[in-house]
Amino acid sequence: MAVKSDRMLPSYSVLMTVYERELPENLNESLDSMLMQSYPPEEVILVYDGKLTNELNIIAKSFESEFRSLFHIVRIEEHVGAAAALNEGIKACTCPYIVRMDSDDVSYPDRCLKQMEMFAARPELDMVGTFAEVYDITLDETVGVKHMPTSHKKIKKYARRRNPFCRQTLAFRREKAVEVGGYAELDECEDYEFAARMLACGAKAKNIPEPLVRYRISEADYKKRKSFKSTREFISVRRMIHRSGFSSAADVIIPSAMQLMLCILPWRFTRRFYTRMRRKGRKYVRISRTKS
Repeated sequence: MAVKSDRMLPSYSVLMTVYERELPENLNESLDSMLMQSYPPEEVILVYDGKLTNELNIIAKSFESEFRSLFHIVRIEEHVGAAAALNEGIKACTCPYIVRMDSDDVSYPDRCLKQMEMFAARPELDMVGTFAEVYDITLDETVGVKHMPTSHKKIKKYARRRNPFCRQTLAFRREKAVEVGGYAELDECEDYEFAARMLACGAKAKNIPEPLVRYRISEADYKKRKSFKSTREFISVRRMIHRSGFSSAADVIIPSAMQLMLCILPWRFTRRFYTRMRRKGRKYVRISRTKS
């Protein structure tokens, strides 16, 4: 049931992509968390990034049947990757704001309410994110909170070297996303490139300093973060952002050097490094995760 508010809140679409490797229980929990928001969505757009397993398809169809008026599935026959799938989802969204969600994470009940209240209070904003609670599935425990810069000025500065948003917390103005051309179809770091391009094109941004999403990480995430392929994509995207004029040469060299160091060191060091940073409440550096 929608909450009452003294301020008229904007409507929003939830946008999620799903790939065949997702665990059915994760998809079920993630969708449930978005449909049970205290300020509910106008529509939920679920994009099939290629054919799904029977288990995943059954879950998606059950939500489509139960929430027939607002749940819509966009089917892509072949796996195209997260960026291309997201672009198809943006085309299907009809509300002025889009709330991103990953298919294996959980949003807390007031997440969308607080983001839409922020858009209503500050209509100049084009992007609103939040902090995120980090849950390590290997350790079976919450290992910290992912903190991000909160003001537009600090977000823009931070974005010169890394993603200033927890990607699974981002909500953005649909019109602005269409204006900048949506997501670049990259193998990795598409969320970072999208945020940097939005900011470079004049988008105004804010992060709510509260963890409103719980996202999962695993041993595989740490290992992928230090892989050669991930390192190469990491550096390539930073060079792309630099060529656009948004960042300096130092903004490419410094984070790239750190990424190369983490690529060389044993993955257990990488895991300890990030865990220690979170537990100390320090700024949390991006982890590249295996996603559709």
